[in-house]
Amino acid sequence: MSTPYVASLSYFPVKGAAGTHPDEAALTPAGLAHDRSFMVTSRDGVFRSQRRHPRLALVRPAVSPGGELLTLRADGLPPLGIPVDTTGPRRPVDLFGQPFHGVDQGEDAAQWLSEALRAPSRLVRVPPEHARVTGGRTPGTSGYADSCALHVLSRATLDLLGRKLAENGAPAVPEDRFRANLIIDGWDEPHVEDGAHRLAIAETELGYAKPATRCAVVMVDQHSGRRDGPEPLRTLAGYRRAGGGPVAFGVKYAVLRPGRIRVGDEVDVTAWGPGEV
Repeated sequence: MSTPYVASLSYFPVKGAAGTHPDEAALTPAGLAHDRSFMVTSRDGVFRSQRRHPRLALVRPAVSPGGELLTLRADGLPPLGIPVDTTGPRRPVDLFGQPFHGVDQGEDAAQWLSEALRAPSRLVRVPPEHARVTGGRTPGTSGYADSCALHVLSRATLDLLGRKLAENGAPAVPEDRFRANLIIDGWDEPHVEDGAHRLAIAETELGYAKPATRCAVVMVDQHSGRRDGPEPLRTLAGYRRAGGGPVAFGVKYAVLRPGRIRVGDEVDVTAWGPGEV
């Protein structure tokens, strides 16, 4: 087996929107700094995602290094800079039926996003007192991610999917469809991440939580903001169902030791365990 290493890093400041791809990033207990720290909701607080609002992919957010300013960009709209509010009134929000709170980021952000998504929307930020507990084999915390702090995929896993798509006469799909935080290269076999239950990367440590289950978001073209199905979900359903249930592709981890992660850092598997798929 080659020496595995971090091939790319991505964080997604606004849940469901486009990502940022740095050469290095701080890893906090809730994941890469600023990852899913903002969320778009309906007026009554229900989260919006690419499942129903694929145009979210067209929103390109950027957070200043200290997190004080969020800038939103999208073709056809003027950029909007938003001084980030962490002290304003909390409002209830709904994430997959679970009740949380968010700090509303004001009318300018709401109007801009409503125009971008063509649906009445609000923008909230995770409040400082957010104390979400995530499940799986290793409990942890996260911001507004679907579940755990980090989503990890290997290049070998992506390459296998590419071969299976070709066998089915389907075109390849770019890796950004899967919105992973870390892509690891250097493992010779696909799905090694399924059994990598403890990872040490530079000064950080990750604990395996559960498989990453997939939904219709993987069928959304991240550059056009349109659903481009049925692939790759149809091909994945043929060989990657967890216990005969949902499609699983990649792994979710909790953060056991924060620090900094850089592209090129070696990945050391310090504990192995059985996969769940």
